[in-house]
Amino acid sequence: MRIAVTRPRADAERTASVLRDKGHEVLVAPLMRVEAIAAGLSGDWSGVIITSANAPEAIAHNPDASTLYKLKVFAVGDRSAEAARAAGFADVVSAAGDARDLVKLIVQRHAAGALPLLYLAGEDRAADVVGDLAAHGIKAEMRVVYRAVSAPFSDELIEALSANEIDAVLHYSRRSADNYVAGAKMANIMEAALRPRHVCLAESAAAPLVKAGAAHVAIAAHPDEAALLALLVS
Repeated sequence: MRIAVTRPRADAERTASVLRDKGHEVLVAPLMRVEAIAAGLSGDWSGVIITSANAPEAIAHNPDASTLYKLKVFAVGDRSAEAARAAGFADVVSAAGDARDLVKLIVQRHAAGALPLLYLAGEDRAADVVGDLAAHGIKAEMRVVYRAVSAPFSDELIEALSANEIDAVLHYSRRSADNYVAGAKMANIMEAALRPRHVCLAESAAAPLVKAGAAHVAIAAHPDEAALLALLVS
């Protein structure tokens, strides 16, 4: 299959490598780029929460990073956990799922009366992790440390979609799918852009595509990349 991957470039290249090992042809066409946001991270924290692999990379040059590296990290999934370890965090545990799984993990393993947790968040968030934890008596504070900036369709993506050369497009988030629909409108190729199979990590990512009229939308059984890529052979 020829598959379009529209994630930010670093993530897209990792996914493309996996797909190529499986024999697929891949078009890497990022529709977002990630920018770090300067944030004050000092404080008395009992641990760190991350819901994206972008978070550890975003604080790499923050003056408080070395102190945070000593704390326990609660990561939403295995990829974000790997990114945390690569950045310098030693004590990392993965919820291997979505935000609900992450909250459940923290509730199980974190004392309600402890010092607050520090949530290293993106500017756009699909879940209220801090609020959900507060409902369980666990204190957490959020600091926004990165943002995803939208990018238009590349000429290569426009040409491939227009020529019906893309078999599937991968969507990892609602923001990614929103960008895809907006980019297709801007490029005036909506019909061609909706024609391939759209493979989505979760229902939230599928929603903008379904609303736009995509007829072939598949949703991963579990919110991780392995389940997403499994759909390519189903």
